[in-house]
Amino acid sequence: MNQGDELNVAEANAINEQEMMQYIADKTKASQANIALVLKHEQAYINKAHENSKGNDVDIDGDDLADYILSRKDVKLDELTVEGILDAEMDYLMDKGHAGYVD
Repeated sequence: MNQGDELNVAEANAINEQEMMQYIADKTKASQANIALVLKHEQAYINKAHENSKGNDVDIDGDDLADYILSRKDVKLDELTVEGILDAEMDYLMDKGHAGYVD
């Protein structure tokens, strides 16, 4: 396999952010700006959880994540909107085979 083939494989496994944003917007009717804001804070929460895990698996509780996002000063959304955005993102990631729930 040459380097070009490796890039194509990586691109195929990558998340299409634009497509995901549109998917979330279609399901939630939230604005692109609000979706981006929620996803930005979600990523910060996940990054911090990984830092604190010291190499162990990280279990992200959806309610704790939503509470964290709602506590950010720049988030002026209601809880249902934030949870809807997070749920739609998870639906998209599961549809694409990038995520799943742990029992």
